[in-house]
Amino acid sequence: MTFTEHHPPTADVAEAGWGNLWPHFTRMAAPPGPVITRGEGAYIWDEQGRRMLDGLSGLFVVQVGHGRRELAEVMAAQATELAYFPVWGYATRPAIQLAERLADAAPGDLNRVFFTTGGGEAVESAWKVAKQYFKLTGRPLKHKVISRAVAYHGTPQGALAITGLPAMKQQFEPLTPGGFRVPNTNIYRATEHGDDPVAFGRWAADRIEEAILFEGPETVAAVVLEPVQNSGGCFTPPPGYFQRVREICDTYDVLLVSDEVICAFGRHGTTFACEKFGFVPDIVTCAKGMSSGYAPIGAMIATDRIAEPFLHGKTMFPHGYTFGGHPVAAAVSLANLDIFDRELLNRRVLDNEAAFEATMRKLLDLPIVGDVRGDGYFWAVELVKDKATKQTLDAEERDLLIRGFLPAALRDNGLYCRPDDRGDPVVQVAPPLICGQAEFDEIERILRHTLTEAAALL
Repeated sequence: MTFTEHHPPTADVAEAGWGNLWPHFTRMAAPPGPVITRGEGAYIWDEQGRRMLDGLSGLFVVQVGHGRRELAEVMAAQATELAYFPVWGYATRPAIQLAERLADAAPGDLNRVFFTTGGGEAVESAWKVAKQYFKLTGRPLKHKVISRAVAYHGTPQGALAITGLPAMKQQFEPLTPGGFRVPNTNIYRATEHGDDPVAFGRWAADRIEEAILFEGPETVAAVVLEPVQNSGGCFTPPPGYFQRVREICDTYDVLLVSDEVICAFGRHGTTFACEKFGFVPDIVTCAKGMSSGYAPIGAMIATDRIAEPFLHGKTMFPHGYTFGGHPVAAAVSLANLDIFDRELLNRRVLDNEAAFEATMRKLLDLPIVGDVRGDGYFWAVELVKDKATKQTLDAEERDLLIRGFLPAALRDNGLYCRPDDRGDPVVQVAPPLICGQAEFDEIERILRHTLTEAAALL
């Protein structure tokens, strides 16, 4: 009996399947969501045949667009030759080649690549390697990690302790001890230096130094920051911010981790976003766009300095994942990066980001839009109740718009993107890097129409 015979298709796949599928980050009592059946280029289709512009690249993932047959063919060829083997004391050719390619693309001496299957695992790995590094180098008390308020760094117990969203942690406490928070770089709601980006950046960076000194430099192992913070809505770094953070980390011998799970692989026009924002971290964490979502893969990339004490005697890093560096995922990642090179996608983002910004900023004429912010192909629109006072939506209004009206309305109007209120309420867009002005205009038109409808509900 075939699988199809044993599990015949139902009249309503979404309704039937919802009884078995446990969706992620979703209210279980909510009505079944749409079933996405196909993707091509920058567009997706559901089982009713509705076409939507994928304004979020799936989940900040599908950089080169959907339906790339050449990537599927690479996966099939690799699976035929070698579908799986671990990198636990062994290696595969795709894993070696991808590690070399990532090391070549990373700045400075970020040359050691530890593969994972996703971003949360990469952050988890970064914290663990930082702890062990300091134990190996005679500073065993250094274990704490400083991150920013509202920042999201993953859901494993260690990564969740680094995450700066209390509501996401409450159901799983007690967490791994050692995570501490500092202010983020949301200048739109700055209480100090809101009219001076340089002074604000210095102020925000100095809060990191303050936290290190308060906790004791001998106890702090790492500072974990996204180049552009996702949660809260695309908080960009003020001028000089990362240069000051790098100086602080060097002063107190604290590792600087650039969490680029979203920001790497062209989202900001460079392979690694730290290059664009002018700093060299000690560790980079990345995932998502490495394979454009065609297979799950992530990585922690460390400098030679961090790797060095692991290279002697019987020392090992007692940590790993069954599917880390999976040969099919590594092979398709290499082919994905070939597309980046051949189609000059990083250059495309740099050439088009000003036009995307200008198109998104047209939305500022709407009374419900308080701020439009972002960089590259990564933008957020913050929703407000009162534009003049920056009054935000209350809990009932957020529930009405963010979880009630907006997801379905945007979908019905032809746009898949992300309404989110983990910080202040925003709508985020991050389209595939193959998009241009036509798609920018479509995003703006649908957002304008939908947000006008949303404002009428308040």
